[in-house]
Amino acid sequence: LMVYEILRDYQPKTKDVETPTGAIAHGADFDKEIVIVPILRAGLGMVKGIENLVPQARVGHVGVYRDEETFEVHDYFYKLPKVSKDSEIIIVDPMLATGNSAIDVIERIKKDGFNNIKLVCLVGAPEGVAAVEAKYPEVPLYLAALDEKLNEKKYIIPGLGDAGDRIFGTK
Repeated sequence: LMVYEILRDYQPKTKDVETPTGAIAHGADFDKEIVIVPILRAGLGMVKGIENLVPQARVGHVGVYRDEETFEVHDYFYKLPKVSKDSEIIIVDPMLATGNSAIDVIERIKKDGFNNIKLVCLVGAPEGVAAVEAKYPEVPLYLAALDEKLNEKKYIIPGLGDAGDRIFGTK
C-alpha cells in the first residue's frame, strides 16, 4: 500500500506499444528508471511487493550489518544496476532503529552520484527518524508505523524483533 504514496509524484511519459494485432496502443511509462535497493538481508522481504506493482523496476543490493556491541555499521556488499544517475532510488529496510544503516547506505549511494533517493521502512523508532532527517533532510522517509523508542541494545520497542530472522525463519 505504501508504494502508491511513494510513487505519487512520479511523472509519466507517453509510450506507444505495438499490440499483437499490429495496432499501436498509446500508454504511459515512468519518466525515470526506478531502482529498488534493499538493505540486506531484511530488506529483501520488501522487494517482491514493490516489484508486483512496478515490474519494470531494477534491483540493486547493499549489504551492511550492525556490530551488536558497538552499534557501528560495517559494509560488506554494494551493487547497483547500470542506470542513469537521475534514476529514482528506493532504499527499503523493514526496521529503522538508530538510523545508522540507512545513513550509511544513503551516503554510499550519494557518493555514487545519485540524488533522487527515497527511504522506505515499515517500523521505525523516533531516534532513527531524527538521525536520518538531521543528516539527510532532502531524502523523503516513508514509514508505516512509528514505535515508542529504542532500548539499551538499540532494538525498537515494542518492535517486532529481528526483521531478517522473522522474514526468513532463522535465529
